[in-house]
Amino acid sequence: MTEKLYYRDSHLFSFEGEVLECCETKRGFELRLAATAFFPEGGGQSADTGTIGGVRVLDVHERGGEIWHLAERALAPGLYPCAVDAEQRLRRMQNHSGEHVFSGIAHRLYGVENVGFHMAADCMTIDFDKDLGWEELSAVEQEANLVVRANVPVRAFFPGAEELAALQYRSKKELEGAVRIVEIAGVDRCACCAPHVSATGEIGLIKLLTAERHRGGVRLTLVCGMDALDDYRRKQQSATAISGLLSARRDEITPAVERLLESESARKERLSALSMGYARLLAEGFAPSEGNICVFDELLSDAAARELVNLLSEKCAVAALFLGSDETGWHYIIGSRSVDLRAAARAINAAVSGRGGGRSEMIQGSASAPADTIRAWFEQTHF
Repeated sequence: MTEKLYYRDSHLFSFEGEVLECCETKRGFELRLAATAFFPEGGGQSADTGTIGGVRVLDVHERGGEIWHLAERALAPGLYPCAVDAEQRLRRMQNHSGEHVFSGIAHRLYGVENVGFHMAADCMTIDFDKDLGWEELSAVEQEANLVVRANVPVRAFFPGAEELAALQYRSKKELEGAVRIVEIAGVDRCACCAPHVSATGEIGLIKLLTAERHRGGVRLTLVCGMDALDDYRRKQQSATAISGLLSARRDEITPAVERLLESESARKERLSALSMGYARLLAEGFAPSEGNICVFDELLSDAAARELVNLLSEKCAVAALFLGSDETGWHYIIGSRSVDLRAAARAINAAVSGRGGGRSEMIQGSASAPADTIRAWFEQTHF
């Protein structure tokens, strides 16, 4: 079985590795080493990447106690300098250890169980089996960061069968064989196969981003350490840009946005009223007709467009309104008080190169025929 150097030292990023075997597979070339510091995928954490003898390692997985490294090209058996992507590993350790701190505190304070964990490229998600409110989660976040500040030791070990039987620890599933325990003194004890920091001070900031109800519990999004710093930088850049656009200080963005939304709401109401008045003026300009009325427009709002069609339907057989242009295409609303438009929809769509349907009194859809073709058809057609 491959010796797992990452269990001996989670901060071992460079080592001399002995390639024992190289196999070509459908995925590429897989290398088996006598001992490795590359962590394979497991426990919700993705596999390490890096290089072996200068050859890029793309993935790592464990099979039957042996760890195989997916490499870009083949390597002959022998000794090679190996390098784990240290920045990637350190960030993952910060996040994973931060998750243990957060989950352990939530378990102690509120009795929740962590039933799901996934680490993405720039954040991680945790699923708790009970729904916690933001106030409770904020209390967990506060205490978690106090644990970081206290720089509590983190210990990973394989207890014997008797010791394990006497231990209380968190685990998402029943485990068989040797069980590795990660213990954060006074904070958490959990079964886990992944590399972790040596002390909580290495984690850095633990920041809760989102919380949403999920399968009777709550799904959280968290970031820790350097990922938390990156997240803060992105938000700081956004806040600075928004501050400039609104001509408001960064700590006054919220009231500035509220004022903008109020202004936008008032503007929309005003535009809606104007559009409705415009629709009524358009309708007044058409005399009653036994034929059809076809109108093209680019300004009417949706509500005003329906109002215009309803008003015109009182004056003619079929009232057809087309919104848009020849270049962008048309959205149509067609109404009638005397013609079954649901039955007529197929003929209308064929004539205007369109698609759509609806009720017998009104149909809606899209059309791509030019305005002249559409207008001519409605002028010539008798329903």
